[in-house]
Amino acid sequence: MKLANQVTLITGAASGIGKAQALLFAREGAHIIASDIQSQALEETVLEIKSAGGEVIGIPADIRKEEDVKNLYVQSLKEYGKINILCNTAGVFDNLIPITETDLSLLRSILSVNIEGTFLVTKYVLQSMLAQKHGIIVNMASDAGLIGGGGGTAYTMSKHAIIGFTKQINAELGHQGIRANAIAPGLIQTPMIQAFISNEDSPIVKAFQKIPAQRFGHTDDIAMASIFLASDDSRYLYGQVLSVDGGLLSTLRF
Repeated sequence: MKLANQVTLITGAASGIGKAQALLFAREGAHIIASDIQSQALEETVLEIKSAGGEVIGIPADIRKEEDVKNLYVQSLKEYGKINILCNTAGVFDNLIPITETDLSLLRSILSVNIEGTFLVTKYVLQSMLAQKHGIIVNMASDAGLIGGGGGTAYTMSKHAIIGFTKQINAELGHQGIRANAIAPGLIQTPMIQAFISNEDSPIVKAFQKIPAQRFGHTDDIAMASIFLASDDSRYLYGQVLSVDGGLLSTLRF
């Protein structure tokens, strides 16, 4: 029980990586605050955790809206009185749209979730963390945040920004008990990329052929890495980016 009684807020908890994090963190003893814009699917996550004996509440929220984020924070404190761990997992993909086909509406829609939403949730949760002089943040970046070509233009921009934000949190607040790291998933089987997996001509399928691990990643692979970064096992890691991609990035061939 590496996270016994650690109050953990996870965004994007209705599906994919966020749901896997919520389930695994609960099994490790954390008290889960699960949030997502998809309220019905979020309730399924909550019920699954409760049926396994875990401690959880679900709070629907659109992290693009500050009023929703404020309510998420207030309700979290009302229920548990504190937040020990934050997993900023909610995110959207840009379907590999290139520069010349990326208009401002697409760019803004991606950045509003991946950057602005992550920023807003973090800013509110930091109030609790700074008051207790301790907090752990796990941001969801991507291999696309470390290289070019790992996503479309808007997505790649947003994930580079998440890595910069992670480092800035430590530069400003590390000495006040806040520890932030990021995970850079590779090709993970989530609903976000499922449509591309079935297309033989997709860059994602072509990249799959170069993965040393010879398989797509599972959401549990990312959840387990999240447990490491959220626990004392990584207590001396600050501002790092953990690439969990089966070795794909090490090939440097896309």
